Amino acid sequence: MPFENEFASYEPLRRILENPKVKALQDRLKIRRKNESQDEIKHSLTEFSKMTPSDFQPDLVIAIDGSHHEVKIENGFPGAEIGYVTVSSVLLFLNKVREHAKDEFIDPKKFRETEKVETIDSVFPGCNVIIDNENSAKASMRKTLYEEMKGSSVFNGSESLLNTYEELLRIKLEKGTSEKPPKCPHNDCDGKYTYGYGVYKCGECGGILYSTDAMRLHELMNPVGSNGELFGQIMSTIERLWLIHILRSFEKQNWMSTLRRVAFFLDGPLAVFSTSSWLTKSIIYELARLNDVANKKYGQDLIILGIEKSGAFYNHFEEVDTSKEGEKDIVPRQSAFLLDDTYIKNNIVFSTSSKNYGADTYFGRKIFYKTLNGYRIVPNIAFYNESQSNIKTAHTNQFPRLADVLNLLDQLVSSRYPHSVTPLISAHAEASIPLNLGKKLFEEIAKEIRDRI
Repeated sequence: MPFENEFASYEPLRRILENPKVKALQDRLKIRRKNESQDEIKHSLTEFSKMTPSDFQPDLVIAIDGSHHEVKIENGFPGAEIGYVTVSSVLLFLNKVREHAKDEFIDPKKFRETEKVETIDSVFPGCNVIIDNENSAKASMRKTLYEEMKGSSVFNGSESLLNTYEELLRIKLEKGTSEKPPKCPHNDCDGKYTYGYGVYKCGECGGILYSTDAMRLHELMNPVGSNGELFGQIMSTIERLWLIHILRSFEKQNWMSTLRRVAFFLDGPLAVFSTSSWLTKSIIYELARLNDVANKKYGQDLIILGIEKSGAFYNHFEEVDTSKEGEKDIVPRQSAFLLDDTYIKNNIVFSTSSKNYGADTYFGRKIFYKTLNGYRIVPNIAFYNESQSNIKTAHTNQFPRLADVLNLLDQLVSSRYPHSVTPLISAHAEASIPLNLGKKLFEEIAKEIRDRI
């Protein structure tokens, strides 16, 4: 760790570069040749011009994105922190957007009428923040997470987000699992966590347990520092649960037949990571069931997409779309490359494992797509059966409604942020917390907490 106002000189850098151990390591590095992956992509492209979109094109888009922000508060304890997590859903009337696109000049007021927004705003305890009669910050966070999910629902009178989550938990328990149960979340208990629903007690220590403890997000809490990772994982998990919640709420309202008109966009990959990754298998099962219900209603699969705006896959797509001489736009426009396990492991995320890439975390499959106007997009397309999820192969029939998906991406890709789509940009704008506004907001929250002490 450097001292305050201490700056490194170039001498250590020169010493590192000339170190024989560094040179020896460089000689042992595994090298991937860029031109090999470029050739493989060129010979395996799926051209949109050779595909036929269906007669049922979506005219509604629901996009889900979230944001989180941490802020220090004064409650007498050092490092006390709370986290603000917001998840935004934007409903975009694509038919109205198409209509306005015919005008030479679009009235901003009318264009704003093409969107409707719904947000979940939550505040979670972090380091050294205790609520009610809880005995620790971790216990406070666990209680708040349960209460927030219990109090959130997309429609009045519909099931809560907690109900949706507990249905996924029920699937996990009924389908069986070989994993060992986690430790009881109470620090003074050596027993194992007992799965259950609602609020109940540990059989060993008698401490309060919540069904949401099964996500084990509390294990990410840093008791002596900032909790950005914790709040980020809470946000990401709620985003994915919210997608399933919306779909199940449509089913409860008997609106499944309307889903032929709707496409769903989620920010980031269709995957659940970290301690709550077990949700993936339950989501796969539930999506297959919901898709079957929708398919019986109107004979079409659901359109559910995740958009990766950055990361290894997007960087690789950018790399193979550029020649060694620096020439760009190598991949033809309106062409897709369908990724399989072998290509991913050989070129993007090196692995010699026999287990398929993303087998424990993903409920969607990745593709590369160069849009009509030349922008690069890395979508994840949800799968609904075992054949579609078999990443060993990459055939067009393994990607539900692929022609409709590519057609939709051509319409929605953003010229301002060419690696994303307009509905997600709107959702992010609603979910993000402007720095100055955020500071004022958190000052008010912090003041309220101080006044209650």
